[in-house]
Amino acid sequence: MCTRSVLALCAALLTCGVHSRLQPPAVGAQVGTNTYEPEQIRLSYLNDPTAMTVTWMTKDAVASRALFGVGNLNSTAFGISTPFETGSRSETVHRATLTGLTPGAQYEYVVGSEHGWSDLKTFIAVPAGADWSPRLAVFGDMGVENARSLERLQLDAALGMYDAVLHIGDFAYDLHDDDGKVGDEFLRMVEPMTARVPYMVTAGNHEKHLNFSEYKARFTMPGEAENMFYKFEMGPVQFVCISSEFYYYLEYGTHMAINQYSWLDAVLKEANRPESRALRPWLVVFGHRPMYCSNFDDGNDCLSSADLLRVGIPEQGIPGVEPLLMEYGVDLALWGHVHAYERLWPVYGSVVMNGTAEEPYTNPGAPVHLISGSAGAAKHGSYPTETPREYSAYRSIEYGFTRLTFHNSSHLNIEQVSEDQGGAIIDSTWLKKTAHVPYHQLTRTERGFLKL
Repeated sequence: MCTRSVLALCAALLTCGVHSRLQPPAVGAQVGTNTYEPEQIRLSYLNDPTAMTVTWMTKDAVASRALFGVGNLNSTAFGISTPFETGSRSETVHRATLTGLTPGAQYEYVVGSEHGWSDLKTFIAVPAGADWSPRLAVFGDMGVENARSLERLQLDAALGMYDAVLHIGDFAYDLHDDDGKVGDEFLRMVEPMTARVPYMVTAGNHEKHLNFSEYKARFTMPGEAENMFYKFEMGPVQFVCISSEFYYYLEYGTHMAINQYSWLDAVLKEANRPESRALRPWLVVFGHRPMYCSNFDDGNDCLSSADLLRVGIPEQGIPGVEPLLMEYGVDLALWGHVHAYERLWPVYGSVVMNGTAEEPYTNPGAPVHLISGSAGAAKHGSYPTETPREYSAYRSIEYGFTRLTFHNSSHLNIEQVSEDQGGAIIDSTWLKKTAHVPYHQLTRTERGFLKL
């Protein structure tokens, strides 16, 4: 029996001038093991609601094409392919951007070539404008062997619960292991999610191999910084990704941390212009290593008052990032790395700056930091300090991930999902702001920090 998917594909092939009978594999293709078959399919949003970029892999070089449409596959995107050396193996990375999309519409698509096509996939184009409510899943530190949150995330994505996913570092443990086979396996595992919704990522310490070469080659993020730092907008939110790892691997040079700081200063300054904040008031920064935490873990310094990302490396001429968050009124900072969940009170310079005692997250006087590093991975070495830091509001070492819903210009809901408790919501908080401005423009009143 012919399914709608097969009929749509055949119709598209005919429409695009491709023979409906697919051509035989080229000489050298492995019979029964199609080295041209697309796999590891993942979407990314490059800040244009009329477009979506899809990235995939094949074992051998072949043309890059995507067929897509609403209810049929009547449009074609021709992509580019790039050789990818991983250990002693070589693969091919393919990238194609689907253009001319209707924002908010549901699309079907396949990727591949005449030598092999993917299964039929679907996604919803990002809505245009600022007047809608983005929903995101946020997590770091997952891994191949213990991806405890993946099944629920895949189901949530299939149910249409998210407009994007933020994976804030530490993917496979590690992408380059076993000549890249571990990275391949991880990206196959997450494909049911990443082929449905934009998968926006940042590098963690476990991606550091050969100056983050595997991470840079495998993903496709906005901007010109090899996926290491970038920005994008969704609804009333401006998202800014930074690399904490520039501060920890100086053997790759100090210039990237310095360049990133200059870029971040300019981006946040632009995002904070009154007309920018009026259109998209929420300003969110995300990266891998947190500036603050109340959990011990191997190799973190977020318990220290001299956290490198926060205060910088003065002897190398590298400024810290935290003053920029304060200066430009960043609302929320998202981190992973520590294999735990922790919600902080609004904090700057280790000083708590809550709105009021009754409503600490209503008009606070500093950014809110959130750690979501418990999606999976080995959790040995991560345990709470006996006494939480004064800036710690809630912490848990249960496996899980975070959901964010930006309901409107003033209300953000934060939820933590526990896999240990079968998907129960173990923490839920509202961040409420009537003024999205630099914090130095605020003064404390009985109702929190409000603009004069």
